[in-house]
Order: sequence, then structure tokens, then C-alpha cells
Amino acid sequence: VFGKCANPNWHGHNYDVWITVKGRVNHERAYLVDLKELKAIIQHDVIEKLDHKNLNIDVEFMQGKMATTELLCIEIFNQLKAPIEAHDGVYLHGVKLYETENNCAEYFGD
Repeated sequence: VFGKCANPNWHGHNYDVWITVKGRVNHERAYLVDLKELKAIIQHDVIEKLDHKNLNIDVEFMQGKMATTELLCIEIFNQLKAPIEAHDGVYLHGVKLYETENNCAEYFGD
């Protein structure tokens, strides 16, 4: 690691994450996915695993990986794909992770 991130005492970020899903709206329900359920998935599979954690030490899915915004974005996508797509007709479209208001990474599973 180099530049400002080359700190032997680590450093932190307050990330913002945007999750997008896609699919067909169920006209009986009038929505694609219950937003309470989506929020619970994000809380359980992302926030609880990452919040106030050392990504290099404390986060199992980041073990042995460089904790860049780009790679973290991909790994968040991987964490969310199965639980989101367990809902009939709902697909994880993308994850956009902001490190700062000007710096972000976006991943669509390709």
C-alpha cells in the first residue's frame, strides 16, 4: 500500500453504499421487493460484517485481499447476491461504494 493509505496504524473510511436490484414488479404486491427485507439483508450481510472493523483483520471475506474500494465493492456484491436473489424474480443489479463524495467504485457482477 502506498500514499496516504500507507499507515502502520491503519486508517478508516465512512463508506456509503448504494445497492440496486432489478426484476419485474409483482402487480399483486405492487413492488419488486419489500424494502424492509432488503434493508435487513444489507444490515446482516454487509453492515454488521464491516462496521467499525479492520477490513484486513476482522472481515472474513476480505482475508488475504487488498482492501481497496474496488475490491470491497466486488466482495459486497458477492455477499449480497445469494440472499437478495433468494426472493423470487429479484436480481442484484449493482453495488456502488463511495469512499469519499468524489471517489467510488461500481460493480455489476461482470
